[in-house]
Amino acid sequence: MRLIALTSLLALGAVACGGGSKPDASQAAAAVPAAANAAAAPAAPATGAVIVEVKMTGNGTTKAAFEPATLTIKPGAIVRFINVSGGPHNVAFYPDSVPKGAADVLKKGMPNPMGDLTGPFLTQPNEKYDVSFAGAPAGNYKGYCMPHVALGMHITLTVQ
Repeated sequence: MRLIALTSLLALGAVACGGGSKPDASQAAAAVPAAANAAAAPAAPATGAVIVEVKMTGNGTTKAAFEPATLTIKPGAIVRFINVSGGPHNVAFYPDSVPKGAADVLKKGMPNPMGDLTGPFLTQPNEKYDVSFAGAPAGNYKGYCMPHVALGMHITLTVQ
């Protein structure tokens, strides 16, 4: 099953990195609000939650990484993913690697999802995507970047 998923992700990554066709007007219009919302994320949320930044980097062909790739946060923190270079990037979490009850919490904390526990693609430099861990149970959350999973772009977040 993981082999099929990995093959699908590689194909998606090749399409995402290779250009492909231009979106039609309805797709472009749908993408603009998501990008605007991600880029317009507030510097500090009204709730006073701690924001922890994770840079998403790469050279576009052989190297891609979350910086840092291992991170410990407190419950309620917001992790801000920032596309620095080598995009498009996104963050997705393996459903079978999050603590019991965490999937529903993550779904609430991930705006504009592309799929189950999968954030949208960040295509522009300095574009941001915030994931809220408000109410998240303690434990390890393992994730990856869909277009760059084959290049080893993985992250482990530990909620303490």
